[in-house]
Amino acid sequence: MQLQSLPTDVVQNRWGYQLGVLHAALDRLDALHEDWLRTRDGLPADARPGTPVFDDALAEHHAESWSYLDDWAAHGHALRDINSAARHTSSPLAPPPTAVPANGRTTSVRR
Repeated sequence: MQLQSLPTDVVQNRWGYQLGVLHAALDRLDALHEDWLRTRDGLPADARPGTPVFDDALAEHHAESWSYLDDWAAHGHALRDINSAARHTSSPLAPPPTAVPANGRTTSVRR
């Protein structure tokens, strides 16, 4: 949403690509998590963390997830960059800044 609201002169061309990579990686990580839950639920009743059957299945899940986590490590900063650009770009919806009196004093407010 932020990217769509930014003026085109502050948008980096790479951001669209990076968001696509992050979205695809997140979708794949969600699918792998669902696969892991089915795998875990299908393990023998005596398969607990620390047993070879459980640990091998979990290691395989982690191995399948690494490349998608790497995508997040490589491109995740784009979210911060977009947010930073949005925060530093004036919005037509934002109220104009208020002027400080010339003498530098503020008026007191009765409470």
